[in-house]
Amino acid sequence: MAAIEQLAYLVFDVRDLAEWEAFATEVLGLTIGERFDGGFTLRNDEHRHRFIVVSGERDDCVTVGLSVADGAALDAFEAHLAEHGVATTRGTEDELRARRVQGLLHFREPGGNRVEIVHGLETTDEPLDTRLVPSGFVAGELGLGHVVMRAKDREQSERFFCDVIGFKLSDHIICDIGGYKVDIAFTHVNPRHHSVAFGGNLPKRIHHFLIQVGSLDDVGRAFDRAVDHGVRISQTIGRHPNDRMVSFYAMTPSGFEFEYGWGGRLVDDATWEPTTYDHISEWGHRRPPYARPRQ
Repeated sequence: MAAIEQLAYLVFDVRDLAEWEAFATEVLGLTIGERFDGGFTLRNDEHRHRFIVVSGERDDCVTVGLSVADGAALDAFEAHLAEHGVATTRGTEDELRARRVQGLLHFREPGGNRVEIVHGLETTDEPLDTRLVPSGFVAGELGLGHVVMRAKDREQSERFFCDVIGFKLSDHIICDIGGYKVDIAFTHVNPRHHSVAFGGNLPKRIHHFLIQVGSLDDVGRAFDRAVDHGVRISQTIGRHPNDRMVSFYAMTPSGFEFEYGWGGRLVDDATWEPTTYDHISEWGHRRPPYARPRQ
């Protein structure tokens, strides 16, 4: 089977395009790629887009894009999915133009999310506006970042992505936080610790997406920008035990979260062995309000 190379893009259906544009450019520090009737795209590297934001009523992530090397790989993937009973549909010419790709097929994964497998995502020589993120973004061959998707059944989603799609298990986090059961599987397709993870009991189709930057200072600056712009912080700066990312979490205008981080570890499949962790953070990642009254 042809290998998935990376998480290529995400598509968001949002109610307020103007609010999303201000949030993405002024808080996240992303660059507008291009505008079109009913939306715009966002960049964090040399690709034409990593995020597509379209006007709609769902206020959710509606598509997860994964990439393969070329047309032959896409054909092989289509045949492989058919062998596993997965119904796929080839992208139309309009869809290819909208996605800026040379080939596309799509299907629904067990959690109900639309997945697009593509090849030939266009790149551009147009510079990124990195005034807000001097260290730049960690993307390129590692993909846009990562996404944590809603799973109806975590084990079923994990089996599908690992046994059918070809992802590899990185690790699990299984724990209890104040009576809330956390059960997440993290999977990878390249050295990035995880490109796709799965969790249950989510109100939206995704819990969050990750933006990774090249310095810890840029995480701190983004935290300050989020506070200054009135963005609701959901978890303060902390470090995860599995990917070692130092990050914070906050809310997007659509009600799902984003993670903004630095320092994520890389996976070497020659030596990597999956681990199950019983805690979600080494330190930090506290939910505001975190100040305790004096005794």
